[in-house]
Amino acid sequence: MDILHYTDDHRAFRERVRAFLAKEVTPHVNQWEKDHITPKEAWRNMGRNGFLCTWAGPEYGGMGGDFLYSVIVTEEMARTNHTGLAAMLHSDIIVPYIHAFGTDAQKKKYIPGCVSGDIITAVAMTEPGAGSDLASMQATAEPDGNDFILNGTKTFISNGINAGLVIVAAKNPAEPNPYQALSLYLVEDGTPGFERGRHLDKMGFHSQDTAELFFSNCRIPKENILGQPGMGFLMLMEKLQQERLMCAIGAQAAAELIVEVTVDYCRKNKDAEGKPLSKSQATQFALVEMTTEIKVGRAFLDKLIASHAAGENVVVETSMAKYWITDLANRTAVRCLDFFGDFGLTEDCPIARSMRDVRVMSIFAGTNEIMKGIAAKFMGL
Repeated sequence: MDILHYTDDHRAFRERVRAFLAKEVTPHVNQWEKDHITPKEAWRNMGRNGFLCTWAGPEYGGMGGDFLYSVIVTEEMARTNHTGLAAMLHSDIIVPYIHAFGTDAQKKKYIPGCVSGDIITAVAMTEPGAGSDLASMQATAEPDGNDFILNGTKTFISNGINAGLVIVAAKNPAEPNPYQALSLYLVEDGTPGFERGRHLDKMGFHSQDTAELFFSNCRIPKENILGQPGMGFLMLMEKLQQERLMCAIGAQAAAELIVEVTVDYCRKNKDAEGKPLSKSQATQFALVEMTTEIKVGRAFLDKLIASHAAGENVVVETSMAKYWITDLANRTAVRCLDFFGDFGLTEDCPIARSMRDVRVMSIFAGTNEIMKGIAAKFMGL
């Protein structure tokens, strides 16, 4: 019996997403990988077809879908074997901050563009000297009359080049408590004092535009604060369950695709004796072992998806899933690459890209060591 209950509408939506991606995305992925960026038109194309922010209501131009629609888009995007068109990050991690904590005016101003793909979003937390430890953040936002003045540097910001709207985490230097000092601010592209730095050259995520962002006396109106002053840390904590769950969903789908591609390769290609690779007992055992682990991950993940969709608190379990499933994707990619021999060393081998791309999954959204620490704390260890 399935844990998740997909309706006919869900299944039809999945078929529509899959057909769209096969026609409009997959044929262009290799070029986007070479360009190290995905064109903004691809985002607008996703939005026009209803595949961004599927949870947004009709008042924002959205379909008002349940959480399973987000799951479907994330899983189908993973099957394109690229990360540049980061719909999950935009739709299910960043824009929900605006929906949950924004004023009516902020929601009306920004969410319709996020749904249509005309606005691409980024969230700027990581700094050169501050990653998982938000208390170490140095970026500041000082009140000045009817404005805030932002100063600081952010790095490793996904969608950093394409973003038309950035949610920036910064602290009020007048507040001594680093957690109570933190607030979130909405900064639009083109705001004076907001500059993009290097478009970072990474080991993986080649089609994903990751950049440095600089704020130098960047003046934004006070109405651009997101939520209440000093509530940034609590707002970030509240949304981490979904963020880490989405990471686990993407990693699970990636691992499933990696094994699927490897099984197909082993069936079609022969060893030195002219027999299909899949007829080797060692190959069979390895593929069975990996497939078993992936099915275990799927059962755990689907239970968490159901619990999250029902509004349950599964912070500890999603932390466990984030670390275990992203580790699963990493070890699956490394192990599967061995079956491809010399072909695995070429860019024509899809697993080569997969192995590079899944590597960072154990680092972003909180490192896997942080995930284990969270679980240990709640276990009373």
